[in-house]
Amino acid sequence: MHPIPLASSLSRVHQSRIRELADIAFTREGVLNLHFGESNVPTPDYIKDAATQAMEEGFTYYTENAGLPGLRKAIVQKYGELHQVDLDPTEEILITASGVQALNVAIRCVIDPGDEAIVLTPNWPNASAIISMFGGYPREIPFSGGETGFFIDFDELEATISSNTKLLAYASPSNPLGWVATVEDQHKLLEFSRRHGLWLLADEVYERIYFEGPVSPSILRICDRQDAVIVVQSFSKSYCMTGWRLGWVVSRKDLVGRATQLNEFIVSHAPAMIQRAGEIALSHDENASDGVRPMVADLKKGVSFAYEALRSLENVSLPRPDGAFYLFPRIRNLSDSFSFVVDLLETRNVAVAPGAAFGNGGEGAIRLCCAADTSVLTPAVERICEFLDSYDSTIKGSEK
Repeated sequence: MHPIPLASSLSRVHQSRIRELADIAFTREGVLNLHFGESNVPTPDYIKDAATQAMEEGFTYYTENAGLPGLRKAIVQKYGELHQVDLDPTEEILITASGVQALNVAIRCVIDPGDEAIVLTPNWPNASAIISMFGGYPREIPFSGGETGFFIDFDELEATISSNTKLLAYASPSNPLGWVATVEDQHKLLEFSRRHGLWLLADEVYERIYFEGPVSPSILRICDRQDAVIVVQSFSKSYCMTGWRLGWVVSRKDLVGRATQLNEFIVSHAPAMIQRAGEIALSHDENASDGVRPMVADLKKGVSFAYEALRSLENVSLPRPDGAFYLFPRIRNLSDSFSFVVDLLETRNVAVAPGAAFGNGGEGAIRLCCAADTSVLTPAVERICEFLDSYDSTIKGSEK
C-alpha cells in the first residue's frame, strides 16, 4: 500500500538552521548556550504574580479575538508615552499569541500565493519562512556596509521591485545585526513603499533594547494612520516573557479588522491570564530594580563586553550594534558557518547560531546572544575567542 503523501507545498518551508544547531546542543551536557534569542533572566515576579492573580480573578475564559480591551488600551497608552503617537485601541491594535503569530497573521493579510515580498537581510528567518508558507516568494536584499555599520541598498531595492511585489519587511533594532533604522532611513523606506504601492512591515520587537535612549525610533512616528504600515511587537524581549507567547500588531484599521477575524481561526486569542499579566507589565515602574531600564543597562554591559573581546581579533569584522542584544561578527574566509558552529560546539561546548540561518548576506558570520548571565557569557566568549584564534592560525598556515 502506498502512503498518502503530505502537502507538496511543505517542501518550501525548511527547518531553521538555528533549531538545527539547537537539536545538536540539546544532546550535550554543560553547553554554554548563546544560540537562542533570549535572556536567561527569569520573568519578573510581579508579572508572574499578576498572572496568578488574574486566574484567581476569573481570567480563564474566552476574550475578544482582538484581545482584552484593557491590554489594548495599555499598549496605546505606552505608545503615547514613548513615541507621542495617538492610536485607537478598538481599531488599530490586535493582541496575538507571540510576535511570531503577529508576523503570521500580518503577512497572511497582505500576501497571496505567487506574490513577492522584499526582506532586508540578514534577518531573523521567520519572516521569509512565513512568506513562503503562505505561497509567497521572499526576495532577500542584504544590507551594504561592513566594519563601520550597515546601510540599506535602495538601488538594489529598486532593481528587485516587480509587478508581483506586495510587501517590504525589515527589523529595527535588527536581529541579528543590532542595526537600528534612523529617522532618515524610515522616511526613505516609507517613501519607497508609498511610491511602489507596498505594505511596509516593521518588526520592532527589540525597540526597548536600545543603547542610545529609552526607545528606538518607531515607523509609527512618521507615517499617517492611512499608510499601509504594519508594526509587529512582542512582550518576549522587553519583559523576559519568551515562554509566555504574547505579542501584538499595530496597523491600519482595515488590516487589523481582517486580522482579528483571522485570529478566530488561528488561535482564537492569546490566553486571558497572560494578557492580563501583559497589561500589568506595561504599567510597571520602568526604573524599578525589576523594570525595563535596569535590565537594558545590564544587557548593554553584556553586549559591550563581548564586543570589545571580539573586535580585537585579527580575523573578525564587527560593527558596534546600536540595539538588540546580539553580535554578528563576520569571520575572514569563513564560507560554511554551520560547520563552523558545530565544530565550536563539539570542541568548546559553546552554542552560537550560524550566520547562514539569517538569509542572504548572513553566510560568513555567526550570531552570539549576549543576554546570558555573566556566569555563562564570560566563559563562552573566552572560549569563542580561543577558537577563533586557532581558526585564524589554521588560515594563516594554509596561506603559507
